Amino acid sequence: MKNLLFSMMMAFATGPLLRAQEPSTRGGDFAVRGFHLDLRVQVMTMKALKGFAQKLSKAGINTLVMEWEASYPFERHPLIPNRYAYSRAEIDSFIKYCGKLGIDVIPLQQSFGHVEYILRHPRYKDLREDPKDYSQVCPLESEGDRALFTDLFTELAASHPSKYFHIGGDETYLLGHCPRCKAKADKEGRSKLYIDHIRMLADIVISLGKRPVLWADIALKYPEAIKLLPKETIFVDWNYGWDLSQFGKHEKLLESGYEIWGSPALRSHPDNYFLSQWEKHLNNIRTFVPACRKMGYSGMVMTSWSTSGQYSPVFESHTDIIDLYAIRHVYPLDGFDLTLAAYAQSLKDPRPLEIDGFVASYGVENYGFDAKQAADFWAALKAAPFEVQQGQVDSPKPMTLKELLAAAESAAKTLAELKPLKNQEAFEHYRLMAEIRVQYLKYQQIEAEANTQGFGKPQASKAIARLKDLMATGKRLDKRFIALHKDFLKPAALAEENTLRAEKIRLLYERLSRQD
Repeated sequence: MKNLLFSMMMAFATGPLLRAQEPSTRGGDFAVRGFHLDLRVQVMTMKALKGFAQKLSKAGINTLVMEWEASYPFERHPLIPNRYAYSRAEIDSFIKYCGKLGIDVIPLQQSFGHVEYILRHPRYKDLREDPKDYSQVCPLESEGDRALFTDLFTELAASHPSKYFHIGGDETYLLGHCPRCKAKADKEGRSKLYIDHIRMLADIVISLGKRPVLWADIALKYPEAIKLLPKETIFVDWNYGWDLSQFGKHEKLLESGYEIWGSPALRSHPDNYFLSQWEKHLNNIRTFVPACRKMGYSGMVMTSWSTSGQYSPVFESHTDIIDLYAIRHVYPLDGFDLTLAAYAQSLKDPRPLEIDGFVASYGVENYGFDAKQAADFWAALKAAPFEVQQGQVDSPKPMTLKELLAAAESAAKTLAELKPLKNQEAFEHYRLMAEIRVQYLKYQQIEAEANTQGFGKPQASKAIARLKDLMATGKRLDKRFIALHKDFLKPAALAEENTLRAEKIRLLYERLSRQD
């Protein structure tokens, strides 16, 4: 497969369609040099959005894919926007600002799966694939689906002059779930069930004068009916470090004749509040961007997932929902300038990114480090990047929680001792991430001990004291988190992030100390 990765080449037509502004091809061989901004959680202030767009422009990015989700102020469907939603004037101002920077803003409206924020409302309950699962519309509710997404697409198309419109379409886990859909899938195949719905959405997009864009994973998994889609369709082949045929035979996508963009990740699973796998994402850039060049992809879009896209509902009763909570939050986007710079470098240089040399140069240029300090910086970022799952370390080699904590404490100590000569505030993100990770791993140790046989009142008393110390540390971390992100996220969002990040510590403390 590695030989296939670097030997298969295919040219795709990128014939221009008329629109207000075409992406510039200056500075790279991808016509679309994009970045995907996920606003499902951690909705940025408008000031931060414009500042980030300026940063992208300086990095050579000419396209921004905006996953507004509930932050978009839909007028015909006022139940959909959440409390962080922008005004239409703010949206218009942002898109106009991006236009002046030479950035084309493409709206992304999920319209198959990942629509919990819509289907949670009784108004849309008849569109659910499963009455108790809000994640996916039933593709056979075609009349209701068409009416809903025509409304949403029309509003988004009116405010975005881009010739492109992203319809989502990824991770449709319930495909063929309901009895009617199962019957159609059994008779005509899951590919036909999927593609018929996508074709309906694509037709809406084309009627609005746009080109439909969608994630490629489900079409890769069920490719039989792929050629029923309009020729204007563009697939986005997202790959975060796995084999090209992770979702299905990759050759089927290459042979389809559709235009294809590639998509690595700046943040993705298992990244969360307490873990950022820097080396994994840099390796993803190093391998996948050159592979896309070899295969003739016409665009590249870096994703920046703020969450998993899955939600956990809290119910008032079996049928009445109180709210949905996003599963997995990550550290905010303003802490990932290093990965953004690596992506920008990979767009400019056709050679695979030389990671160690890149990070060393980044440390010297951005923080004034000498060679040893830059090497220490990189070593600290990639130290023991493993998840903890139910008290066990998910590591290729056996590793205890105690060993993982020691590695994290050593990394945090290294970052604390490094003295950047410039961009000190930007460097504070690394220190805060590392200290949040140490606090988390200390909690994980306590939780693991509390779940052992023989854990009783004497052990609980000691655990309570340790948890109390962690809560005090957490308050200090919360203040630093607010200070670093006060201009990036809204105050209510900052408070919510701090609360959710510390919730397990608080709950275990109250359980063991029996506080009301």
